[in-house]
Amino acid sequence: MSGKRLSAELPGLVAAGGGTRWRPHFPSGITLLALVAGLIFGGCWLLDAYWLGERSGPSLRLGPLQLLLDLDAGTLQNELGALAQIIVAVLGIAITVVSIVVQLAATRYTPRIADMFFRDKTNLAIIGFFVVACLNAVWVTLSVSTNYVPRITIVVTVLMTSASLLLLIPYFAYVFDFLDPGKVIVRIGQTVFDAALGRRVGRKAAHDLAARQAISIAAMEHLSDVAVNAVAQKDKILASHATAALREAVVRFQPHKASLPVEWFAIGPRIRSNPDFIAMEPESLRELERERLWFEWKILRHLRSVFSESLNHLPEMAHVVAIETRYVGEAAVQRDDRAVVAAVVKYFNTYLRGAINSRDVRACYNILNQYRLLAERLLRQGWSDLALAIAQHFAYYGQVARGAGMGFVTETSAHDLGALCERAFELASPSHDNMLGIFLEVDREPETKSDEKALRGVRKAQVKLATYYLVHRADGHAQRICDDMRSESPERLNSIRTEMLRIHAKDFWEVTDRGVNFDYLDDSRREKLDQFFDGLSLR
Repeated sequence: MSGKRLSAELPGLVAAGGGTRWRPHFPSGITLLALVAGLIFGGCWLLDAYWLGERSGPSLRLGPLQLLLDLDAGTLQNELGALAQIIVAVLGIAITVVSIVVQLAATRYTPRIADMFFRDKTNLAIIGFFVVACLNAVWVTLSVSTNYVPRITIVVTVLMTSASLLLLIPYFAYVFDFLDPGKVIVRIGQTVFDAALGRRVGRKAAHDLAARQAISIAAMEHLSDVAVNAVAQKDKILASHATAALREAVVRFQPHKASLPVEWFAIGPRIRSNPDFIAMEPESLRELERERLWFEWKILRHLRSVFSESLNHLPEMAHVVAIETRYVGEAAVQRDDRAVVAAVVKYFNTYLRGAINSRDVRACYNILNQYRLLAERLLRQGWSDLALAIAQHFAYYGQVARGAGMGFVTETSAHDLGALCERAFELASPSHDNMLGIFLEVDREPETKSDEKALRGVRKAQVKLATYYLVHRADGHAQRICDDMRSESPERLNSIRTEMLRIHAKDFWEVTDRGVNFDYLDDSRREKLDQFFDGLSLR
């Protein structure tokens, strides 16, 4: 999988130069508001000066600009007090709105939003400008006397007050845009990556690996909080974006991993005190250090948290987490990082165990699909040992599901094992023969009626694989399947044959992510079905 494809999963996360920059949109709005206000005021002022002023007299002696700046001390003392009240009101409105909106966003998504908000330079600059304008307006009211009028100070104060009023609405637009959940996720995800590489974290932190590790871990946990909270609130879009940001952090980290110092991969006191590491055995922590794996392990652990929450509140997200985990594995395959792939395999097994314990058949069905796609990628990459290990896991969890009364999961694992055997044969993988042997061990003698139904599905998957071998003239492999099925009664095998011949539609008649009927055989394989049963004396 290319980096371009992976980056495209979360639009806007990866910008030119490997970072993201938010460009405020309000300067054009301020200009427009100032232009409209200036035109209205200027037009009315000129109308007063040249038309009404000719009748009243003052404009005959003074031009429009001089008339505008002809300030009366007594009048100014009254008006400047009102001016100070205006700017104080603007500051109060801004602080009230911002505090409410930020608090609501922090409560719903993650407390980090408040920290991000007050670290943003634009927010600090605008709030600071409001405060300075307010102080200036208060002070200027004390500077006017009957003997002295500070014209420049008053003009600057009026301009600052005008600018504050012009900024108010565009600034609110900026605040709401800044707190957009998608953009918050992008910023937090960027923080994970920047801290790992020592970018944009300050000079002091850039040279302090422990500080960078702490910043990166904190950002990961905030992303996880956003995802888990979104799942609990059944907000699939936001949960998907936060999950994708976790995956993207790993994918972007992979190409830079080799350039990081060895000390970065050491699990120091600050990491050990983290709840996700503090409960781990010392030997497990040392293994993470040897494998240079704590960064990826931490993110995968957060993905597992999202998965566990999804089983209870938003089952559709369990499939999304499985997809993102597969992307992590495929990115690691691309970078030839076997340690990360092995970790991904462990987490896929953990997902299956959690889904079986929750008796969530659909989650198992979707996880097995993504797990199989990862195994096929490993076969294409030539990593036959890991692909064989996944095949063993398929057989194991298929049997565990059968023991839990989830026969359809057993049947699904069998069909996925059959598909893996086909890919292994197609690619001439050295793991093929062992993989076929594992596949033939999935079926055991049925103990209950539900077992009988599940094992019929396993036998169908084996027959389907046998037709594949016969089409590709691999009669020896088909014979292995035949020998394994000799203990079956002819009546049962004939009923399986009849059921498979009845399936003529490739697509399943319900909406599924796979969209394929497990028992479907194309014409070439359908022709070999009779050969398998007749030629091997099974009919």
